[in-house]
Amino acid sequence: MTDTGNAAAFVRVRGLKQHFPITRGVIFSRKIGAVRAVDDISFDIPQGETLGLVGESGCGKSTTGRSVLRLYRPTAGSVTIGDLEISALSERQLRAERPKMQMIFQDSYSSLNPRHSVAKIVAEPLIIQGHNNAAQVRERVQQLLELVGLEPEHMKRYPHEFSGGQRQRIGIARALALNPQFVVCDEPISALDVSIQAQVVNLLVRLQRELGLTYLFIAHDLSMVRHISHRIAVMYLGKIMELARYDELFQNPMHPYTQSLMSAVPIPEPEVEKSRSRILLKGDVPSPANPPSGCVFSTRCPFATERCQREVPQPRQLRPGHTVACHNVDDPAVAEDIRLSGHKIVSSLQDAASSGPDRVFASALPGGAS
Repeated sequence: MTDTGNAAAFVRVRGLKQHFPITRGVIFSRKIGAVRAVDDISFDIPQGETLGLVGESGCGKSTTGRSVLRLYRPTAGSVTIGDLEISALSERQLRAERPKMQMIFQDSYSSLNPRHSVAKIVAEPLIIQGHNNAAQVRERVQQLLELVGLEPEHMKRYPHEFSGGQRQRIGIARALALNPQFVVCDEPISALDVSIQAQVVNLLVRLQRELGLTYLFIAHDLSMVRHISHRIAVMYLGKIMELARYDELFQNPMHPYTQSLMSAVPIPEPEVEKSRSRILLKGDVPSPANPPSGCVFSTRCPFATERCQREVPQPRQLRPGHTVACHNVDDPAVAEDIRLSGHKIVSSLQDAASSGPDRVFASALPGGAS
């Protein structure tokens, strides 16, 4: 799934796999299997845009982000950022290229050293990369704090003295210290209050606009991802199920898993919630150490056929920029049933929005990044 429309790709991921070995034995350990956390995915991100990567917990989203940045060495595949293929670099070469790519972590508290002041935390990337002029480093730290909405006097404080939203702003400042071009945002808002989530997302959107940043934005909340993403990839058990522009995905979801995620968006309107269309998945998510044969979603898909259990579906482009990994798009009758199912779910969300903007989580509707 690599279609990016007319924009040139800045980040190119091809055939990425991240398998973690399962071993047995203490002294003479031997490999007896592997956890297929990420299993042959491909995508592009144009410069200055955001790709949202969504899916339920354990599907491989965070592992994808770490593998793209070479925090994990990929089992297979290639990652190219700009003109540089980082998957082939040595550790020394990779360290020299680190300023171009940074990460914002999910847990803002555990990712900040509690024994260091804010000034030392934000300055650390600069010092590691050889910026030794104390006055210039201090000035840069002050600029970064102001950029993310913090005050210069916060430099002397420690992480425990801040709220969760403020700590996340410190993490963002640290990630921007070396003027990166590409930033992986690993669920940066999931641990925050809903009222603070919007502030952090708005900050990331503003920074992207002002600094020309390219984001891979990882989350499990489709409704929030829609606010920041230009395109969205839906992931399940290590594979990308559907990829499309945010407006196309929310108006015309064509993979049953995408539809199930959309139907799970809560609507605080009792009458609409009672009558809305839903796709309730049966069973549990299979283990990535022993994924199903054929389509990994076949054990829970309401439209699964014998072919789904036998063959791995390849990405099919339904229209420019919209690709789906599903055998049923080849069957006109079943594809129409899936389309109608998606239409009912979208209509339910639209009905909820029309019932009153103050009573509905209207962020589930189209209208994200422009």
